[in-house]
Amino acid sequence: MAEVRVNPTRMELLRLKKRTQLAKKGHKLLKEKRDGLMQEFLKIIRTAQELRREVDKELAEALKHFVLAQASMTPQAVHLVSYIQAQRASLKVDEKNVMGVKIPDFEVELAETGEKYGVWETSAELDHGMVAFKKVLPKLLELAAIEKSAQMLAQEIEVTRRRVNALEHVLIPQLSKTAKFIRMKLEEQERAAIVTVMAVKAAIE
Repeated sequence: MAEVRVNPTRMELLRLKKRTQLAKKGHKLLKEKRDGLMQEFLKIIRTAQELRREVDKELAEALKHFVLAQASMTPQAVHLVSYIQAQRASLKVDEKNVMGVKIPDFEVELAETGEKYGVWETSAELDHGMVAFKKVLPKLLELAAIEKSAQMLAQEIEVTRRRVNALEHVLIPQLSKTAKFIRMKLEEQERAAIVTVMAVKAAIE
């Protein structure tokens, strides 16, 4: 470990002591933050896993209805329906603060546009598919927000972990080693001063 170049004085020793105390306090706070972020991250991951299973199941169900509808409709009807926008989605994006990390919070609102498709040209399966997709869309956006939150928390955990390690394994040991070096130099100076005083005293006597 590299040695910090300092003047071996009592003032420098006092300054190092204050820096060491501050570094240890920062280390403690960062460890608490890291542990808190880990708890939030694990909680979000569990929520995301449960919601992912629900979304996958409901999307598969909606897709099944669309496939059955497409199979029972004429190509012209399928082409016509694909251009109809029966609903419009508006997305509100907000932020939540989790231990200093701003994570997204999505809220979706669905509104009828008034556009309709003719029931005589379409299959009942299309209606089932539209209802199923309308039901799963808010969950899909919620899942996107949760997974983005997990990604952002993971990044913050990594940054915090590096800072904790830097304090624990680099800065604090370096400060301690430098303080020890200064104490040794001060003790040497004191011993040299005593020897000098004793020599002067002996010469005078």
